[in-house]
Amino acid sequence: MRRADRLFQIVQYLRGGRLVTAAQLAARLEVSERTIYRDIADLIGSGVPVEGEAGVGYVMRGGYDLPPLMFTQDEIVALVAGARLIRAWGGLSMAAAAEEALVKINAVLPDSARARAEGVQIHALNYDGIDTATRERLDQIEEAINSRTRIDIDYTKDGGASDPRVLRPLGLFFWGKVWTLVAWCELRGDFRNFRVDRITRLALGDPFREDRDISLKAFYEQQVRKGEIPPDRGPTL
Repeated sequence: MRRADRLFQIVQYLRGGRLVTAAQLAARLEVSERTIYRDIADLIGSGVPVEGEAGVGYVMRGGYDLPPLMFTQDEIVALVAGARLIRAWGGLSMAAAAEEALVKINAVLPDSARARAEGVQIHALNYDGIDTATRERLDQIEEAINSRTRIDIDYTKDGGASDPRVLRPLGLFFWGKVWTLVAWCELRGDFRNFRVDRITRLALGDPFREDRDISLKAFYEQQVRKGEIPPDRGPTL
């Protein structure tokens, strides 16, 4: 969990008005009590009205709330358009999360900004494009990337033959109707790209450790050396 997320969670736990000990917070957030003490000190220093002391517990005075999340007009357009694209072309879980995100964004916006969000005329439709099986694969692959888990796949090549592979999945890329997976191929001992819609079988395998030489950043560095992509065209990793 990122530190910013942890601080947010601490504020949420303390908003109930009940005394909460550092040990309880540490157990809920899966960190040490020492970390909680530092986080509480930083929250107090930033003006959050937390009262209490180490060994006793902490409570937050009533009336405090987090400042509202505000977006510029351009940010609203980007968020709404991006969520609609994922809703139409992402994995099934991604699509459901995008729909929920749109609801939450609408809920926190003031009236004028909500009107701008509802008026965004950028839409994404999926009539004969990505199918349900591919969308399910996207969710499985995203989960494997996040958990650093190998995947065992059957892949249909250009000639129609099925090819089994064991991969370390590193990143997903959308090209407009087509998703590709950048992965480290255990068979070839090198980076390879795979079209997700050509994966006919996928099973999760065993976990792999993070390795800077077998990473998305290393893949881009390799592509730059080969002259496949300009140095300034890859994402910031």
